[in-house]
Amino acid sequence: MLNHTDAVIFDLDGTLMDSMDLWTGIDIEYLGRYGYAPTPDLAVAIEGMSFTETAEYFRERYAIPNTVEEIKKEWNRMAFQKYANEVAMKPGAARFLHALRQKKLPVAIASSNSQELIRAALSHHQVEDCFDLIVTSCEVSKGKPSPDVYLYAAGKLGVSPERCLVFEDVPMGILAGKNAGMRVCAVEDEFSAARRVEIRRLADYYIRSYDEVLDGSYEVLAGGGYTH
Repeated sequence: MLNHTDAVIFDLDGTLMDSMDLWTGIDIEYLGRYGYAPTPDLAVAIEGMSFTETAEYFRERYAIPNTVEEIKKEWNRMAFQKYANEVAMKPGAARFLHALRQKKLPVAIASSNSQELIRAALSHHQVEDCFDLIVTSCEVSKGKPSPDVYLYAAGKLGVSPERCLVFEDVPMGILAGKNAGMRVCAVEDEFSAARRVEIRRLADYYIRSYDEVLDGSYEVLAGGGYTH
């Protein structure tokens, strides 16, 4: 998988960190303050959106009487301690990151989350030094499935998109990587288990643990054909 790879770019939530479920609780608590409950389609509706785009969506759909920046600030406050103290890394992720450091491959995060929460999680697991670059979708025009954040990361690293390997967990993220002209490895996550068929159709590779990359037991998929 790492052959012909000049840089590796990771999503964060559901990909490096087992953190998707905690947002369900945050959404319930936050919307409950305004008399709402999350609708069943919420997770899919906001999938791939940047932190800013998600706040805009909440503000409009649920008539939240706060600015986008106030919403983002409150989400950071609600989630910070969980990212700084509780969120677990995905199986084998730390070992894989240290292996990439040994190979001297440039490594980046391109996430829809906020810089504050990303850095809190990486610091908690003492892997922040494994990354050359951390960028978010708030720094580009559009969130995933637009390729913007992945192309931005590749540009900052000085690497051609076709020489980048992306790790993602959900369809919108996989599409963002593929739309950027990159190869994408899907990482198994229980939060998106119901969409596993779609995920496997879109991605180039599939893993249940990052150890599968290191020992060569990862799956090569027939998908990966969706690009434009």
